[in-house]
Amino acid sequence: MGSTAFAGMMIVILLLMIAAGFHITIALAAASVVGIGILAGKPGVALSLLSSTSYEVLRDYVFAVIPMFVLMGELIARSGAARDLFIVLNRLLIRVPARLAVATVLGNAVFAAVVGVSIASAATFSRIAYPQMVAMRYDKTVALGCIAGSSSLGMLIPPSILMIVWGVLTEMSIGKLFLAGILPGLLLAALYTGYCIVLALMKPELFGEGKRAIDGLLTRAEIDTTPIDAGIVVGTAGTVILILVVMGGIWTGLFTPTEASGIGALIALVLAVVKGLKWKDVLDAISETGRTSAPLLFLLICAQMYSRLLAMGGVVGSMQDFILGLGLSPLLVVSCMVVVWFLLGMFIDSVSIMLLTVPIFAPVAAKLGIDPIAFAIMGILAIEAGILTPPFGLAIYTVKACVPDRDVSLRQIFRGSSPYWIFLVAEVFIIYYLPVIATFLPSRL
Repeated sequence: MGSTAFAGMMIVILLLMIAAGFHITIALAAASVVGIGILAGKPGVALSLLSSTSYEVLRDYVFAVIPMFVLMGELIARSGAARDLFIVLNRLLIRVPARLAVATVLGNAVFAAVVGVSIASAATFSRIAYPQMVAMRYDKTVALGCIAGSSSLGMLIPPSILMIVWGVLTEMSIGKLFLAGILPGLLLAALYTGYCIVLALMKPELFGEGKRAIDGLLTRAEIDTTPIDAGIVVGTAGTVILILVVMGGIWTGLFTPTEASGIGALIALVLAVVKGLKWKDVLDAISETGRTSAPLLFLLICAQMYSRLLAMGGVVGSMQDFILGLGLSPLLVVSCMVVVWFLLGMFIDSVSIMLLTVPIFAPVAAKLGIDPIAFAIMGILAIEAGILTPPFGLAIYTVKACVPDRDVSLRQIFRGSSPYWIFLVAEVFIIYYLPVIATFLPSRL
């Protein structure tokens, strides 16, 4: 069987299993075992490779980074530090139009630097920001869209689970990927913030603000008067220190991303205890870390098998020859990849999309002369847009489940978050034309 026919057969098997409702882990494992069995002519070879791959993945030092960063985020989220951060930002932005929306965006940006998961950000700020926005007479669609949309910063600003998975699949430096996400993440936060401010200036009624509010003439009753006590200061300062230690240590080379994850988890534990988190909650955080990390590790085991299948079957080479043989420009090829990522994002989760496409797309992009680090950021941006798009946007459903308002509809959240995924896709092409935004900091490592 030729490599092109074999590649087509494997893709069809995967798509049929996913369409039939099989979990992506099962689909990848089954396709990999069947494919390697066909190539080797002996099913026992495939099973032997599966066992050796599992052993190699689980004993690899780099994979400890996933549960450690997840634990760090769990402890910070449960400690109340996110609420502290929101209160401080809200107070500092008192003269800024759409201050609650801007505080939500900036809070998500900072919170993203400790949780690494967009869904966690969406759940947290649904409970913290939404009630205050409603109390300040924000339009519900605008408020919900801001919370869901800005949660996408969680997968771009490091530490990010998607960056870890991308690094594992492509054997790139996770530390460099982390640094690559900082400037694009700040740019995206700036775009979101600018959008909220401009919309508030154009339509202040959507943000519960008349001309008095825009001119800074709010009454004391309309201003959040929550006292900034020692606990709030500790939570905010501790979160900022945690980010500086983890990212600063990676940037300066004091420790690897895996070591940084362990140090970050330790600092988060100390901060959580100082904030009064009970040991039962600490144990719950550890348990939740296991529930989050275990499926990811199983996915990565299957992804390694899938990568071996692609290598043994010559699938990557065949796909490269096919795509490059079309004579399309690099921009058009990247545009087609973005469309594929965007469409897949409507139906399956971000990690699964990455496992299916990155082993094929990344080598093609490299052949086209696209910087691998810039391409990684472009891919994460495009894939992350899927959590905001119908019919199965995970961030949208998370916000719907977490907001304390049963009258909220999914249509409202999808409509409100539309501008945010448009910004995500737009930044893909900004990075394409200005890759230095993604490559500047990694080049200094």
